[in-house]
Amino acid sequence: MNEQVERLTAEVLSSRKYAQVEPGLAARLVGDELAKGRKPKEVVKAVRNKLHQVGGAYLSGNMAYDQWLDELRTAKDRDEFKQVCRMVMGQHASTRERLSILDEFYPKILGLLPPVGSVLDAACGLNPLAIAWMPLQPDARYYACDMYTDMVEFLNAYFALVPVNGLARICDIAAGPPSQAVDLALVLKAIPCLEQIDKQAGVRLLDGLNARYLVVSFPAKSLGGRKKGMVENYSARFEELSAGRGWKTLGRLAFETELVFVVEC
Repeated sequence: MNEQVERLTAEVLSSRKYAQVEPGLAARLVGDELAKGRKPKEVVKAVRNKLHQVGGAYLSGNMAYDQWLDELRTAKDRDEFKQVCRMVMGQHASTRERLSILDEFYPKILGLLPPVGSVLDAACGLNPLAIAWMPLQPDARYYACDMYTDMVEFLNAYFALVPVNGLARICDIAAGPPSQAVDLALVLKAIPCLEQIDKQAGVRLLDGLNARYLVVSFPAKSLGGRKKGMVENYSARFEELSAGRGWKTLGRLAFETELVFVVEC
């Protein structure tokens, strides 16, 4: 990392809003903006804008991870534990949109597949909090990755409380996903965000996954609640992404808030 990239990356991450972002991602974006000939102030502004689009826009103002862990650890029974999980998922826009369909979401998706013993949750956000709703094999392996260091720490503490062998890692998913082989990879509403950083990021992600089955989803509404042809547009985008890959489509599920494609790779 050259001195200018290092200095501007530190400036990007000096903001409280971006302090927990994976430094390699920020540095890569800084390098991309410098290559466009932008001035230093323009670089910092552009990178922070991209980080907001890909992640910051989805987070609530106060991610109270320590408090949430205390509530999870002291839950009296499974029902209370799930109630806390629902509350936590409500603090991230992506999982908050899924709460109204959560009871049917994973049973319908996993009902299309043979038993699942290993999962990769790419650009996971707080989705691992939905494990209690997932009909996985006993002692399933669950790998999660995201761009926020504090979120990853929270998820690793959370995994100790649920019946999976879980591991969360910080990663720059736009540059390349984890390579471990799994039964199922979840790419939930991630591609539109990644493609705001890099038009080819979605293709690279799909090319890099090592999974037998793949669940790719897209938002059916904007963050503001508008539909504005999103289902039609994202159906066409998925067709583009899947063309020539030899995938077998097992299902297309149109939920109220999310469009889901289930494929065998």
